[in-house]
Amino acid sequence: MTSAPLARRSFLAGATAAGLTAGLTAALSGTAEAAVRGSAPRQRRGPHHERDTTPLWQQAAAKGIVFGSSIATWQLDDDYQAVHAREAALLWPEDDLLWYQLKPTPRSKLDFKTGDEIFALADANKQLKIGAFLVWDEGFGDGWSDDDLWGLNRKQAEKLLYGVVTEEVAHYQGRLEAWVVANEVTDPNDADRFGFRTNVPWYDTIGRGYVAECFHLAEAGDPGALRVINEFGFETVNQYGDKPEPRRKAFLKAIDKLLADGVSVQAAGIQGHLLADRFAQRFHPKGYRAFLKELADRGLQILITELDVLDDGLPKNIKIRDRGVADVYRRYLDVVLDEPAVKVVNAFGLTDRYTWLDEDQPREDGAHRRPLAFDQKLRPKRAFDAISQAFAGAPVRPQLWPLAR
Repeated sequence: MTSAPLARRSFLAGATAAGLTAGLTAALSGTAEAAVRGSAPRQRRGPHHERDTTPLWQQAAAKGIVFGSSIATWQLDDDYQAVHAREAALLWPEDDLLWYQLKPTPRSKLDFKTGDEIFALADANKQLKIGAFLVWDEGFGDGWSDDDLWGLNRKQAEKLLYGVVTEEVAHYQGRLEAWVVANEVTDPNDADRFGFRTNVPWYDTIGRGYVAECFHLAEAGDPGALRVINEFGFETVNQYGDKPEPRRKAFLKAIDKLLADGVSVQAAGIQGHLLADRFAQRFHPKGYRAFLKELADRGLQILITELDVLDDGLPKNIKIRDRGVADVYRRYLDVVLDEPAVKVVNAFGLTDRYTWLDEDQPREDGAHRRPLAFDQKLRPKRAFDAISQAFAGAPVRPQLWPLAR
């Protein structure tokens, strides 16, 4: 086991519980649906509902969907390992391949210890595996200064980035189902005319071509692994007032540029970090369905990669909060799973015991976050039921990969 990681990022935040209205509370408790605008979820948990305790991966697989979850070596207590093995058919390394683990200083050789450990766990549990991420502008840790990244000339930056990508892909060649090649490389504002972010060190030192080159290196080094571009912020207005539509357009524009240049982008990763605050009002199913179809029409598989619910905008009361979180899962997945190109649903963890949101986005009222399917004592919650019910209502589709179990 390793020590707990550095704070991962801080772009997700929502309104505080003080902003919750009586109408929203009533709606989330199921007594005043009219108080919340938005399409009603397909299924609801009635008073006599009996929980389907079939592992989520099996419920998903019945519809051709691969269900998985992130996990990290620092989270490997015995109880949680058992839950993860039981519920998830796919393992996403939460931070064991980030540079603070892989290459903690500019002078460090690559260290695959934690990555090897987490993937060995997946193999022991007969889980599929995804590598994340080959290129990102975060996750470096304290061993890297700004000058270590932004101060490089083009030749130095190419040697550093492409050297790490090449060695990492070679180390895991033939062992993974997919690589998330590029993470968070698009933006509608701080971007070039093709939608690629310019406020990252790799763009500053190498130029836009670094994204394409990382895809080329992944294809050359591990041609059998699916190649994914991954992004966030497509669902609702975020805490800064950024609207999802421009983010969707920037993502599509960047993908179009890559495809036009012959880059082998094969799948779109949608992180799915959902904001509970006024989700039913802010989430527009029609527009989201159209976005998913645009991705599918480009021949891309779609993976939901980091699914969780930030419970801001919901009160401290656990029963009401859990209903609200479940409502968000249900509304979102009912829309997403109608798209046949969506082949993977990957939760960003399964238990509230280990959620990055407690560290990066603590609630103002001091309560622990409750964003995931199981609580801190590993008991299934209403969020589990919502995910289960969404799988039950989803249409069948061809499965992306044969399962390992």
